Amino acid sequence: MKASNILKIALLAMPLIVCSCGSKKKVVVEDPSQTVVVTDENKFIQKVTSNAQSIKFVTSKIKFSVEYGAQNIALTGNLRMKRDDVIRLQLMAFGFVEAARLEFTKDYVLIMDRINKQYLKAPYNQIDFLRNSGINFYTLQALFWNELFMPNRSTLSEEDLKKYSAQLGNDDVIINLEDGKLDYSWLANDKTGIIKMANILYKDRFNGNSQLNWDYQSFKTLENNKKFPDKMIATLTIPKKEIKLGITLNYINHETEWETRTNVSNKYSEVTVDEILRRFMSL
Repeated sequence: MKASNILKIALLAMPLIVCSCGSKKKVVVEDPSQTVVVTDENKFIQKVTSNAQSIKFVTSKIKFSVEYGAQNIALTGNLRMKRDDVIRLQLMAFGFVEAARLEFTKDYVLIMDRINKQYLKAPYNQIDFLRNSGINFYTLQALFWNELFMPNRSTLSEEDLKKYSAQLGNDDVIINLEDGKLDYSWLANDKTGIIKMANILYKDRFNGNSQLNWDYQSFKTLENNKKFPDKMIATLTIPKKEIKLGITLNYINHETEWETRTNVSNKYSEVTVDEILRRFMSL
């Protein structure tokens, strides 16, 4: 496959991934310092939320893969995240040339095609799937950081936690949250409360359902003795199409000396969401 075609698919796959998609039982939870007995659903959900990271920065080299039909593409890059502020993915071509930059802030999504000098910058409510499913920066952050989330919420209150349900009594606990046309679900380890999978199902009886599945394949223990996902696979399933995106983190660090916002040069031309999606769907 030509290098230009490989870059084209890789550049467009990530935007489509993010733009298109009561009983009381006894569970023993293992804690590094003590054993906690969970007697109901809400306490288990609190255990899940207690795994949230307290660190502010996560940076890492990454391996990035895309599977679309018979095509399989692999790139390297960098991931930089500042909690409650920004998520940035830089994708490299040939190991040293930045081909694309994807930047998610609290206010907008920025997608830069470095090869063709084009970019898209739009608020979340201008991207149909993100708006319809209530996905914002904090949802994406929760997916990358292995945490529970709720539509249009930056933080989860005690009252919010009561809206989740959990099916206790098995090795893996299923946590559910329903919100209109959306079904959210998570699979968590019954002993540690660590999330193993997150799923967003958007129900559309006219155009067909869309589903985003975020699978956590492995974890690394950070300095604070908490687990952080270092291998993730995101699968977007839409009518007649499936795209699989893999992200593997290597050499996780906590660098703080980097610019958290990208300034777009006037040499770049702006394109619309529809143009990017049309380009992808025409592949």
